Amino acid sequence: MAQLAGQPILILPEGTQRYVGRDAQRLNILAARIVAETVRTTLGPKGMDKMLVDSLGDIVITNDGATILDEMDIQHPAAKMMVEVAKTQDKEAGDGTTTAVVIAGELLRKAEELLNQNIHPTIIVKGYTLAAEKAQEILESIAKDVSPMDEEILMKAATTAITGKAAEEEREYLAKLAVDAVKLVAEEVDGKYVVDIDNIKLEKKEGGSVRDTQLIKGVVIDKERVHPGMPKKVENAKIALINEALEVKETETDAEIRITSPEQLQAFLEQEEKMIKDMVDKIIATGANVVFCQKGIDDLAQHYLAKAGILAVRRVKKSDMEKLAKATGAKIVTNVRDLTPEDLGYAELVEERKVAGENMVFVEGCKNPKAVTILIRGGTEHVVDEVERALEDALKVVKDIVEDGKIVAGGGAPEIELAIKLDEYAKEVGGKEQLAIEAFADALKVIPRTLAENAGLDPVDVLVKVTAAHKDKGATIGVDVFAGEPADMLERGVIEPLRVKRQAIKSASEAAIMILRIDDVIAASKLEKEKESGKETGGEEESEF
Repeated sequence: MAQLAGQPILILPEGTQRYVGRDAQRLNILAARIVAETVRTTLGPKGMDKMLVDSLGDIVITNDGATILDEMDIQHPAAKMMVEVAKTQDKEAGDGTTTAVVIAGELLRKAEELLNQNIHPTIIVKGYTLAAEKAQEILESIAKDVSPMDEEILMKAATTAITGKAAEEEREYLAKLAVDAVKLVAEEVDGKYVVDIDNIKLEKKEGGSVRDTQLIKGVVIDKERVHPGMPKKVENAKIALINEALEVKETETDAEIRITSPEQLQAFLEQEEKMIKDMVDKIIATGANVVFCQKGIDDLAQHYLAKAGILAVRRVKKSDMEKLAKATGAKIVTNVRDLTPEDLGYAELVEERKVAGENMVFVEGCKNPKAVTILIRGGTEHVVDEVERALEDALKVVKDIVEDGKIVAGGGAPEIELAIKLDEYAKEVGGKEQLAIEAFADALKVIPRTLAENAGLDPVDVLVKVTAAHKDKGATIGVDVFAGEPADMLERGVIEPLRVKRQAIKSASEAAIMILRIDDVIAASKLEKEKESGKETGGEEESEF
């Protein structure tokens, strides 16, 4: 609002909130830091869990950074940007979500100290940009090349990813499942491995213990046979995948059939039956003894299939059909008339089993399965969910190493190395940017410091010891939170993919820079929107149930 000759001029609608300059920066930084502080206590093997209760009363218990931020109902725009950091990290690298958010929060805290010394945001942004680029170079130089299929390395990386989660007691067992699953679905393209995580299906069922989780070299479908007369178990299965309803087709156009005598009606019904029988005969003729159908199967078709001793499952999800095709080598046929013996897939065993009181169909023993299933078990729903999240992280970490073949030590070692090297680099750059680069270096120490804090150790004491040992003994020295001492992380088997660290620093620095560049926040009033929605619904008041 401005004044012209004593007359106020309104530019923005009434009720609009506007923060300008230092106020805008301070509030944005504060909001982002609060988000970082929320997940900070979950970092590391001794991190704590969060319990999140949504508006419906559903409970999620986890220490997975991306899950926590996803479940929180965050309103503040700057805080939402921190959620984006976690989501990007999860998509690109699969692990390190908490690390990325904590680093972003610390970068903003350090930036605020510089802003208080009257250093212009543009200079801080320039320094942070230089530091982020240099950090990528340093990470590249300390990364170790490993053989992509080195079982030992992959096991250590998967175990590191699972440590600190609720499933930690069985981490060796779960890590082995993750490594085996990724190895089965990895495909070699132009001398490099490519892993599509979507080919690993995670199926959850409560009951049993985490130890009952198993890897199936094939696919598990959460459905049952369509007819009780069908065999429960088929060995040496020849599998047909059909994306067509085994039913009488409805005509595309509106048609009217006039029947004038009972004979005509009988002939009409017999013709319908014959059409269905022809469909089933066609399937039998190819030698198929298992049918997975994406659409419905008519009662009569079920009867004929059962008589022929064929196990059939209907309304199978499209994604499951694609996985079955990858696992068994079958082709998905959209017209039964086109089905040939060559289109059939193979599995040693297709069997319906009861899991936690529900029937599921197991397709096992595929020759060279390019799609596999991990059936996750656990005592309660929350345990099963947390095991699923731990396995997702482990699978993605193993995928990163199989695809890139590069690792770094964990336990805060890379962050300490970056802090030391960036301090040296800051002196080379000089000028006011030097202060920003030093702040960036200092901010990275938040990771080893938090690891120590979460383990109940004295952070200052640990950081001094570890930094000194790091300078003496090399870039793989990090914080051993169990002993509270500096230790060689590679020897301890604490390994992370290079991709996780690179992406964490990339996402964190970009988010921090974006928040720092904002000096004006104009927020439309919520009131207007509520009035609008009131009008649309006829001005009715919302009632609580």
